[in-house]
Amino acid sequence: MSLSLVGKKIGMSRVFNEEGKSIPVTVLAVSPNRVTQLKTAVKDGYNSVQVTAGSRRPNRVTKSMAGHFAKANVEPGLGLWEFRLDEGEASNELEPGSEVPIDIFEAGQLVDVSGTTIGRGFAGGVRRWGFGGGRASHGASLTHRAHGSTGHCQEPGRVFPGKKMAGQMGNVTRTQQNLEVIRVDADKKVLLIKGSVPGPRGREVLISPSVKAKKG
Repeated sequence: MSLSLVGKKIGMSRVFNEEGKSIPVTVLAVSPNRVTQLKTAVKDGYNSVQVTAGSRRPNRVTKSMAGHFAKANVEPGLGLWEFRLDEGEASNELEPGSEVPIDIFEAGQLVDVSGTTIGRGFAGGVRRWGFGGGRASHGASLTHRAHGSTGHCQEPGRVFPGKKMAGQMGNVTRTQQNLEVIRVDADKKVLLIKGSVPGPRGREVLISPSVKAKKG
């Protein structure tokens, strides 16, 4: 991982390029990412930067967290996020209390966006995994949306872990890779990302430089 930003998903829209082609974009609001701690390989065993974003009332944080924010001289945020820095990556500009600028990204750059997907609650096999379901006629009784056999006979006599069955759908962390940055508005603190990103509107997401693009 490299230096990243914490943003909030506002919703989807579209923009038009110079040729007049419509491009679907996700609007991400990036509130000030305030540095709360810097970790070094000498002291902590690895290099990273810890940030907080958003704001929270002082009486809504624990005493230990309030002391942590006060030590960095920053306003209490919604949470703490830590980004590991690559070996030799410059972090001299960052110090506790400073902000990670939004212009670390630029238009045309590829990024990875991570977030928690929309929770769908308990779902059956047909909705959760796309199973075809049972027969609609010829004696089928209450098995139209059943997922069918799940195990074996006497040997091994159990259901293997990971079997696709009914259960909670969504509400898991997912990463959308290689998304293009269409526009960076430093004045309004907004990023326009091509395509969709995981999560509902109003949920925090992590925006990081693309891993696969760096390897390429």
